[in-house]
Amino acid sequence: MSVGAVLRRVDELGLADNTLIVFVSDNGHLGPKDKRPLRGSKADLYEGGIRVPFIARWPGVIEAGSLCRTPVIGNDFLPTFAEMAGLEAADLDVDGLSLIPLLEQRGGIDRETLYWHFPHYHSLGIAPSGAVRQGDYKLVEWFEASVDGEDSEGALELYDLKADLGERHDLAKAMPEKTESLYKKLKAWRQSVGAQEMNRNPNYDYEKTEFKPRKK
Repeated sequence: MSVGAVLRRVDELGLADNTLIVFVSDNGHLGPKDKRPLRGSKADLYEGGIRVPFIARWPGVIEAGSLCRTPVIGNDFLPTFAEMAGLEAADLDVDGLSLIPLLEQRGGIDRETLYWHFPHYHSLGIAPSGAVRQGDYKLVEWFEASVDGEDSEGALELYDLKADLGERHDLAKAMPEKTESLYKKLKAWRQSVGAQEMNRNPNYDYEKTEFKPRKK
């Protein structure tokens, strides 16, 4: 209802033709972790926690009813809006890319990988983690396990999102080269952006944590 009210007011003011309106969620649903076809929910880095609706309206630019399948991230909004305001997005020292080429449907964006970083203990029982996606492959790192070494049980998980959108089949052991390649990218990215590292919490109760490094 509120979205409709905003759209109607923009139309009434005659601003629709030069206004980009974006409807997007800041995280996945708040509820059951097994929300098929996706796995996970708010605060975790499985697709149920980070795959969200993204709807944009820009009359005369975005074709009504069109669909774009290029993965993007919230970090892209600042350079997108900056370019719309006449700034050179390439000159901005931000971790994101302008989505104008995608919105104008005149090509793609020059990016192969997306990164996520959540080095905190969440009240919903989610352990600190990070993730990287390149193409259809996505690597999830559980910091509580990887702090003891990347070979620690449950430290790394690898999924093929094209074949396994629900992230049910961990390929980390079956595809060690792909796992190592993505893990190197994830660590290099964290260093390049000065990401805050996780501090171990010795009082964290893992028996009450739904998503935690698996143990034998």
